[in-house]
Amino acid sequence: MSSKGYKLLSLLGSSVHTDDVDELERTQRALLDETIPGLCFSPYMEGQKPGDQLSAEQIRMRMEIIAPYTKAVRSFSCTEGNELIPQIAKDYGLRTLVGAWIGENRETNEKEIAGLINLAKKGFVDVAAVGNEVMLRKELSEDELIFYIKQVRQELPAHIPVGYVDAYYQFEEHPRIAEACDVILTNCYPFWEACPLEFSLPYIKDMYRRAQKAGKGKPVIITETGWPNIGTAFHGAIPSRENAIKYFNDVLSWVKEEGIELYYFSSFDETWKIEKEGDVGAYWGLWDKNGIYKY
Repeated sequence: MSSKGYKLLSLLGSSVHTDDVDELERTQRALLDETIPGLCFSPYMEGQKPGDQLSAEQIRMRMEIIAPYTKAVRSFSCTEGNELIPQIAKDYGLRTLVGAWIGENRETNEKEIAGLINLAKKGFVDVAAVGNEVMLRKELSEDELIFYIKQVRQELPAHIPVGYVDAYYQFEEHPRIAEACDVILTNCYPFWEACPLEFSLPYIKDMYRRAQKAGKGKPVIITETGWPNIGTAFHGAIPSRENAIKYFNDVLSWVKEEGIELYYFSSFDETWKIEKEGDVGAYWGLWDKNGIYKY
C-alpha cells in the first residue's frame, strides 16, 4: 500500500469503457489469457501471516495456478521460505523481481540482504529490489537505505538491475535514492489517493510519468497497482467487483499498448492484510484466498 494522506484527487480526465458487465468480464479474461506482464505473488494461506514459515508445497500449489497467466512474479522477502518463491518460479519459466524486506531491525536486514545476494548469484533473480516502502513508513534514513542499495549493487552481477520500491512521489522527494538505483520500482495506487474509478487511468499515467521524470531516463517498472473488489470506500475510491474489473482492463490495456513493465497487485486475497489496511486489505487478489478466480 502506498498512501499519501494529504494528497487526494488532483488530475482531470476519465477512462473510456463499457458498462456492460458481461463485456467487461470477457475483456478481462482475454487480457488474462494473453498473459499479463507480472503478478505480485501472495504466498500466505488462510491463517498465515508474515513471520510464519512458508513451505515449498504451498508455494508450488499457488504458482501452478497463476503460471499460465503471467510472464513474471514479484516476491517481497528472502527469508522464512520466501526465498523459495523465485526458485520455484524459475521452474515454471517465469521472470522474477525479488525483494529484500528491510526495516528498523538491522539483524533482519542483514539476513534479507544476504538472502537476496545469494539468490541472485545462483541465477534466480532478474531484478533485485532492496526494500519496499521503508521511506513511506519512515523505518530507515535516506543514508541507511542508500547504503543497502549500494551494498547489493556491489555484490550482484552487473546484468541484474538493482532498485528500491516505493510510491512514485518518494523518488521525487528523495532524488539521491533515485540516483542510487539502476531502475525505478514504483507503486502506483490511484485507490489509495482517493481517486474515483472514472479518473483512475489518467491518474496512474500521471504517476508513471512523474516516476519517469524522477528517474531521469532510468527504466521504470510499476511494481504494484490494483483495485479491491470488496471493502470500505476510501473517500471517492469505491471497492466493487465492477470497479475492480474496469481498473484491471484499463491498466492492462494501457501497459500492453505502451510496453510498460508492470506487476499487478495481487495474485491472491490474503486475510492477514485486514489488520493494517482495514476490511479492504483482504480483497486485492485476482484469485480468492482459496485459489478460485474471482472474475
